[in-house]
Amino acid sequence: MISVPQNTAVLPVMEAFYTIQGEGFHQGKAAYFIRLGGCDVGCIWCDVKESWDPEKHPLKSTREIVDESRKFPVSLAVVTGGEPLMHQLDGLTTTLHEAGFYICLETSGAYPMSGDWDWICISPKKFKAPLPENLPMGDELKVVIYHKTDLAWAEKYAAQMKQDCKLYLQPEWGKASVITPLIVEYIKSHPKWELSLQIHKYIGVP
Repeated sequence: MISVPQNTAVLPVMEAFYTIQGEGFHQGKAAYFIRLGGCDVGCIWCDVKESWDPEKHPLKSTREIVDESRKFPVSLAVVTGGEPLMHQLDGLTTTLHEAGFYICLETSGAYPMSGDWDWICISPKKFKAPLPENLPMGDELKVVIYHKTDLAWAEKYAAQMKQDCKLYLQPEWGKASVITPLIVEYIKSHPKWELSLQIHKYIGVP
């Protein structure tokens, strides 16, 4: 298990970049992404495995992170990982809010919640389950579907979210050609769900 101090004044930043949000509720919107290093969830299909070891990424203060973000004409910030909740994020969200950002969190929910968020996307993983107390905080549930049996697993989590939570099924990228048609048919039978596609991968942007 990776150990990251919870009271650190700085955060390991794998990368930060300006692009469009490619998936989920805010899909298609311009967004500044802050990808933090550190993750022990261990998804076999993870497309950013280089984020797993926090010691491989430079430490930056919250002020440095936010100063870099303000170079771009955008007010939507997405904090992702890795698993961002491995870190104490109160200071980061305070500084981002002071700079005028609307802040989204992308998390597996496997660690205690910290930070003050405008939007929380929980994407549960079988390899390390989300904490039950985090699920009702989610504004968005995004379940990656790798096998058709994952659809029943997704329903288990949908039942634990708040009533107005947005529900998304997203095909795992490597199996999208096979899984997407299954998801489409499932949504037609269960219209509370919506389809999330990683459009940034289709159009070739970060």
